[in-house]
Amino acid sequence: MNKLPVKIPFLLLAIPAILMYFACNSYGFVFRASVTGSCLIISAVLFYKRLGQNPDVWYVLAAFVFSIIGDWFMSHKGSSFALFSSGVGAFFLAHVGFLAFALKNGRIKKVFTAVLLAVYLVFYIFWLYPAIESTLLMVSVLLYLLISCISLGAALGINNSPVVRQWYSIGIALLFFSDTIIAFREFAALPQLSFLILPTYFASHIFVTLALISKTIIPNNEV
Repeated sequence: MNKLPVKIPFLLLAIPAILMYFACNSYGFVFRASVTGSCLIISAVLFYKRLGQNPDVWYVLAAFVFSIIGDWFMSHKGSSFALFSSGVGAFFLAHVGFLAFALKNGRIKKVFTAVLLAVYLVFYIFWLYPAIESTLLMVSVLLYLLISCISLGAALGINNSPVVRQWYSIGIALLFFSDTIIAFREFAALPQLSFLILPTYFASHIFVTLALISKTIIPNNEV
C-alpha cells in the first residue's frame, strides 16, 4: 500500500487536536462540539463505503452524536437539575455506543472489570451517595458509574487487532478519568483537578477516532 494514503487519515487528527485547544480555552460551545464533530466526520468519511461490512462503527458514530448532545446540556445547565440530568442521560447513551463497539470486537475483561466495579462502588457509597439528595440523580449516577466501568473493561477486551485495542482502550480510559474528575467536582467538592476534565474528554474522542483509523488502515493485526 502506498505510504502517503496511509498517513493522510492519521494527519486528519490534527483537525480535532487544534479545535481542542480552542474548546479547552473557553472559546464557546461551537468549538467544543467541533472537536467531537470533526472526529465524527473523519470516522464517517473513512467508513462511508464500508459501513455495511463494519456495522460496529455505527455505535461509535452514535456515541459521538450523543456526546455532542450531552456536552450541550452540560454547557448550558447552569443550576438546572433537568439539564444536568439530561446531560448525564446523553452521556450514558454515548457510553452504551462505546460499549457496544467494544463488545462487537471482543469480550469484557471480567476480573479487571469486577475489581474496578468494587473500587468505584466504594467510591460511590462513601463519597457520592451522601452528597446526592435526589433519588433520580442517585440512580442515574450509579448507572453511569456502572456502565463507565464496564465500558473500560470491554475496551481492554477487544481482540480483533492489538492496535485498535491499544488506541481504543486509551480513549475510553481518558473518558473514564474525565468522568471521575467530574464526579469529584460535582459531588465531592474537590474542584482542584477540574482543569483536566475537558482535555481528557476531548482527547478520548481523538484516541477513539485513532482506533477507527487503525481499524481501516491496519485491518489484519499489522503493526
